[in-house]
Amino acid sequence: MNLKQFVSESLVEIIEGITDAQARIASEDAQVVPNVSNLFTKSQSGGTNLALGWDSNGNLIHILEFDVAVTATEGTETKGGIGVVAGMFAVGSQGRSEEMSQSISRLKFRVPISFPRHPS
Repeated sequence: MNLKQFVSESLVEIIEGITDAQARIASEDAQVVPNVSNLFTKSQSGGTNLALGWDSNGNLIHILEFDVAVTATEGTETKGGIGVVAGMFAVGSQGRSEEMSQSISRLKFRVPISFPRHPS
């Protein structure tokens, strides 16, 4: 798998994962990639270390950071694919291979999310 295919497949999997999470949560109080109502500035209390800002419901928007080790495997009888070390994210490979090449890369990305508030 070349770099272009790796980047493309990785982005598609990340976006599909975010879309799936949005559909499964389907809450007005907790949201994945919420609409931002107000961003913190560096001078505001909390700053960018604790939260990004507030969503339209007044919930804090936090940033979840993902750091994933990804393996790319190709061989003579193997379907090439991407998989994640430790099983967090996988598009595995199939079949046997006499000759195989494997590379491990890391993906880092962030997803903004607002958590539900405790009911009053």
